[in-house]
Amino acid sequence: MEKSNTTKSKIIAVIISTVAALLAVALVLSCILNPPRTNTANGSPISDNSSTVNSDFVSSVLTPVISEDTNSSSEESPTSSVESDVSREEPSSSSEKDTSSNTKPQQSKPTDLDSIKPLKSGHKVAKDSKEFNITLSFTGDMILATNENSYYSGSFAEYAKEKDPDYFLEKVRPIFEADDFTIVNLENVLTDRKLSPVYKDYSPAFWFKAPASNIKILSGSSIEGTLIANNHIKDYGTEGYKDTIAAIKGAGMLYGDESKIMYFEKGGYVISVICAGLWGEWQANNIINLMKTAKKHSHYQVVMFHGGTEKIHAPEEWKRRAARKLVDNGADLVVGGHPHVLQPREVYKGVEIVYSIGNFCYGGHRQPENRTVIYQMSLTIDKNLKLKSSESNIIPCYVYTEKLNNFQPAIVKDETIKKRILDFMDGKISSPV
Repeated sequence: MEKSNTTKSKIIAVIISTVAALLAVALVLSCILNPPRTNTANGSPISDNSSTVNSDFVSSVLTPVISEDTNSSSEESPTSSVESDVSREEPSSSSEKDTSSNTKPQQSKPTDLDSIKPLKSGHKVAKDSKEFNITLSFTGDMILATNENSYYSGSFAEYAKEKDPDYFLEKVRPIFEADDFTIVNLENVLTDRKLSPVYKDYSPAFWFKAPASNIKILSGSSIEGTLIANNHIKDYGTEGYKDTIAAIKGAGMLYGDESKIMYFEKGGYVISVICAGLWGEWQANNIINLMKTAKKHSHYQVVMFHGGTEKIHAPEEWKRRAARKLVDNGADLVVGGHPHVLQPREVYKGVEIVYSIGNFCYGGHRQPENRTVIYQMSLTIDKNLKLKSSESNIIPCYVYTEKLNNFQPAIVKDETIKKRILDFMDGKISSPV
């Protein structure tokens, strides 16, 4: 019995010795194959917790940061920055990249209020130490549709089926491509659904609806924003209105009405476009309230209104008073529409008011008055984001270029016709025709 116990003890001792030897060998191999890591900054050891993977860290490294913006461009706003959650070494002042010699033109883009912060007194965010220019272009009514149940040979609906979307604005597209922002008035519903027109208790009455794909006529010609605060945007009720907004946003454009102010930014300078109906003088107060919001988020405020009597070349006195009231309350530019003909501009207290810029690409009539304009305002902004100067430009255009409406606006080249349009817009004569 004693011999048996002695034998067992020896066996256990051998096993323990073998295990200890194996552990020692494993430790030596571990040191050879996995030497201690050190922090390259100060040489201190780094604790190894590699057996546990931090899922948040992996997400921050592997997931791209996507900036939500209606513009399809992936460029960041000049005022925004994105920082990784991973700690990084800040460059010393001597190693910072010098961007002062970068000659790439500043980028401009439409944006939503979500990315526009309230402006502060003395707010300076311009990256470029030099002054820069911003050019805005405005056109009149765009009806990219044919009246309900009025399809005929040569109608806009027929043209839209047969022509490429680029056809309609190809003669003026270079102007829109050369400016910073182009804003128009879209006066029809865009939807692919079979919606019923709303009831209208007056005659004649019109309803304009087109496929959602017609938005390509605008987005494909470098148009960034559109007013929809007009009398046709709800021709097919709330559902048609929502579908139109979806089509506009889906094309990377902005829209403006009494519920939404458009904001456009370049080089840190923000321009707001307040869009609203103006069917009576009293509505100026509603627009002024919208302007108060816009002023908190922008340097320059444009009011673009829709209203007044159709087919008259002189603005009503109530409309003059309303527009001037907007200037008295801080509007930097006022642009009107709806009469379907041109109305002149005036300068009131140093601010331009254009009472109507007429029709443009207009599917509502086979022979509308064939005179219109592209109205432009160019701003010069100094390095401190202050408006240094402004200059307007009126480009006389035809609404169509054939005997009947071919829905293709073009620049007027005839000097006599051009002069008559310009003289009318400056109030020197009573009609542009």
